Amino acid sequence: MSLGLIGRKLGMAQVFSATGEVIPVTVIEAGPCAIIQIKNKEKEGYTALQLGFLPKKEKKVTKPLQGHFKKSGSGTFRFLKEFRVEDVEPYQMGQELNVEIFEVGQKVAVTGVSKGKGFAGVIKRWGFSGGPASHGSTAHRTPGSIGCSAYPARVFKGRKMPGHYGAAQVTVDNLEIVDRQLDRNLLFIKGAVPGGKNGMVIINLSKKQLTEKAVKQ
Repeated sequence: MSLGLIGRKLGMAQVFSATGEVIPVTVIEAGPCAIIQIKNKEKEGYTALQLGFLPKKEKKVTKPLQGHFKKSGSGTFRFLKEFRVEDVEPYQMGQELNVEIFEVGQKVAVTGVSKGKGFAGVIKRWGFSGGPASHGSTAHRTPGSIGCSAYPARVFKGRKMPGHYGAAQVTVDNLEIVDRQLDRNLLFIKGAVPGGKNGMVIINLSKKQLTEKAVKQ
């Protein structure tokens, strides 16, 4: 369990290390995120913080959500996300969290929705080899036989087939924070993260780093 942030992918860039090495980075606007709700073991059975990101006009928010937001006194937001934490005592309703909760050099896991590629065949979607490319073949990019003959005479569930490609939730773990800009709430994360420009992402501490921290304790 660790506190994270909701962010928005701004695009990719490059930075230079102290030795002059070029590092490709993804620039993410992470926060500020307001605490909308604090959940505790007495009432909800677990401890967590619900964060809101990107302001939204109140008139475009449903009445039930307007009442929910008013309890925090921090306005209305487009996105809500819950983060499990071990202790909620240090936090208050309406408090803003920003990139200060992360340090340069930390490893994080970034979750987002991958780019949608529409309907795709098995070669593009699953990396199938396809049929012979030579003259005479009539099956260049087809999946081939999918049945099971006389028994059990059906197609098994989970068979890799043509279909909608992308637009699915993807998590990339163990990405390094190369730099941060506190005044602009920007994180520079090494490598690529899921999704397109202006796509919403969730940034958490890396599962591997959390495991190592727990072992040391």
